[in-house]
Amino acid sequence: MREAAHPGRIVAYPAQKPSPEAMRTPVRPLRDTRGRRHGKSPQTNIREPVIQEPETFEATEAEPEATRRAAGVTESSRANRGWWDRNADEYQVEHGTFLGDDRFVWCPEGLDEVEAELLGPPEDLKGKDVLEIGAGAAQCSRWLTAQGARPVALDLSHRQLQHALRIGGTVPLVCADAAVLPFADGSFDLACSAYGALPFVADPRLVLREVRRVLRPGGRFVFSVTHPLRWAFPDEPGPEGLSVSASYFDRTPYVEQDDEGLAVYVEHHRTLGDRVRDVVTSGFRLVDLVEPEWPEWNTSEWGGWSPLRGHLIPGTAIFVCERD
Repeated sequence: MREAAHPGRIVAYPAQKPSPEAMRTPVRPLRDTRGRRHGKSPQTNIREPVIQEPETFEATEAEPEATRRAAGVTESSRANRGWWDRNADEYQVEHGTFLGDDRFVWCPEGLDEVEAELLGPPEDLKGKDVLEIGAGAAQCSRWLTAQGARPVALDLSHRQLQHALRIGGTVPLVCADAAVLPFADGSFDLACSAYGALPFVADPRLVLREVRRVLRPGGRFVFSVTHPLRWAFPDEPGPEGLSVSASYFDRTPYVEQDDEGLAVYVEHHRTLGDRVRDVVTSGFRLVDLVEPEWPEWNTSEWGGWSPLRGHLIPGTAIFVCERD
């Protein structure tokens, strides 16, 4: 598996089911969290711009229209791949300092895997094969490497993975859809996703079943998403974000669309009960549900996340699951 890896390269896979032969052969090529929640951070402690290249769109391009409407699996995948490719640079500039280059941060609240140990004690990670889904610039994977694990960083966005190359390291990078993982059955001991993939797919069970497939028996999958309760409130960090404005039970996706009605960004809402049922019906056992409290040290705002809101309502839900 690792002998065929290639340092410093992103290996891309099409967003369709791989061939039976590919499914039998483990793939290990070497080398953020968003949208309704992707408001700009007012932090002044941000990095200098990275990966300078000409813009691929006109500066006068109209702002997309925000709406709530149906959006299926294919439309959501296409829209979000494009959105993250266009916005990866800005995301890394605004949030790169908070995320670090080799930290494992689960959420805007700043919960760190060093303290949380949701994947297990750091000493137990040595030698484990780990899949990071929605890896962005692979910050979490670098931390896992430092613990002696063997991570693979996967993301839908090629541009996000270019930032992983910019930062450096030897983590394998794979550009692929989380709902169609290009790995053989039982390739990993652990899987993790910090605001990656699950909020952006029309059917999260497709991702969960794929993760279960590539995990070995007893394998653990930990993922964080926007807390479902937040969907009832405006996505604002100030007092205006503390009054209920929509039904918590309205599962209509949030969509940003262009002038022709084509989705350019999609985020999907699941209630807490939906998330639990998705986990269980996909063949996992729910071990823990973590709702991080906002720490006093964190004075940052991240889109709709802020100290004001964080001290009053949960912003993140972390699901700790194990394959039966």
